[in-house]
Amino acid sequence: MFEIEQKYYVEDCDQLVQRLAAEDAVFVSEKANSDTYYNHPCRDFVQTGEALRIRREDDVPLVTYKGTKRPGDVKAREELEWRLDPGDKDGSHMQRLLDVLGFREVATVNKQRQTYRIGATENALTVTIDAVDSLERDGNAGLFAEIECVLPVATPSDEQIAEARSRVSGMAGRLGLDKPESRSYLRMQLER
Repeated sequence: MFEIEQKYYVEDCDQLVQRLAAEDAVFVSEKANSDTYYNHPCRDFVQTGEALRIRREDDVPLVTYKGTKRPGDVKAREELEWRLDPGDKDGSHMQRLLDVLGFREVATVNKQRQTYRIGATENALTVTIDAVDSLERDGNAGLFAEIECVLPVATPSDEQIAEARSRVSGMAGRLGLDKPESRSYLRMQLER
């Protein structure tokens, strides 16, 4: 699959939730995410723009690889993700495999995530509201919203990417999100 997403700073979470309701957003879930990121032993993911992580989503382990980003203001890149359980019920086997293969653990980002869906399933946008512990501001966890459009193909056309970027940006405008942040939570955390 191919994800098109943009992150925004959130000043007023209650107001954002009200605007989501006005867009007929459906609340999907609230989960605790703990994302441990790794760097490749032979190439620097910071330089290539890739990401590899083990996510523990309410203790359900997943592994995620994010490919290099396509040029543009709204992130566009391939994403591969799958669950590790039941054979690896806490992600420790995958963590051990990455260690044995020479991958280096970079950092862990912890957040509380509320997920909403806007639109029909096959053409939906996902909006998440994240409270990121390590990005605290003024004594509160850093609040962000991510708007994501997932294309069900590994290599979409430029036109498909442009249309998805337009949908993400348009929804941001309707939700009053006007402070984009292009850095990942990991990069933001490391740069603090």
